[in-house]
Amino acid sequence: MADNAAGAPIALEHICDRIEKARQRFGAPPEKVELVAVSKTFGPEVIEPFLASGQRVFGENRVQEAKEKWPALRERYPDIKLHLIGPLQTNKAREAVALFDVIQSVDRDKLAGILAEEMARADKRIPCFVQVNIGDEEQKAGIAVAETVDFVTRCRQVHGLDIIGLMCIPPDGKPAGPYFAQLAVLGRAAGAENLSMGMSGDFETAIAMGATHVRVGSALFGYRPKVQ
Repeated sequence: MADNAAGAPIALEHICDRIEKARQRFGAPPEKVELVAVSKTFGPEVIEPFLASGQRVFGENRVQEAKEKWPALRERYPDIKLHLIGPLQTNKAREAVALFDVIQSVDRDKLAGILAEEMARADKRIPCFVQVNIGDEEQKAGIAVAETVDFVTRCRQVHGLDIIGLMCIPPDGKPAGPYFAQLAVLGRAAGAENLSMGMSGDFETAIAMGATHVRVGSALFGYRPKVQ
């Protein structure tokens, strides 16, 4: 939606308005729904108008891409809060701990252990979400649904991570509502208060099911550049 600096505040206001209306419309909503603006593949020149319009929470998929563009932006906007929302390789854990404020894609014990080690080394305690493979799809990252509650417990009690919520990406081409509802049930069972679910095409449905964080990209930034 936002092709230039003039479009950014309009796009941001439109999405924030839709989020707030959805939050108020459905039953007993969360007190607040956090908009995570998914800026992956977009450069600083596209991101900065949104920063100038007041948006401070952003999501990136890749550690290397984030490392290249966010430090300079943070010099001008030090209150940025950066979420890692893509799969994390263990050999990138140290860089991820140094760069990100929230990690949404914890999905296996080896990664949880290495993240805990890197946080201890850096004397940081970063809030994390456990990513759930809610549709049981072979091509997608995430812990299996049946293993989620036990994995959250291990992350907390064995690895010492601060697990604040669950995250999921529902299968393409299927109604998202049942998958979001299932994540909400898992969240209650795991004692995970936050739910990161819902993207540009379905974030209002996610809010209806209890989302506390929605990850919106194309509805803010427009079509993504092709990654070479």
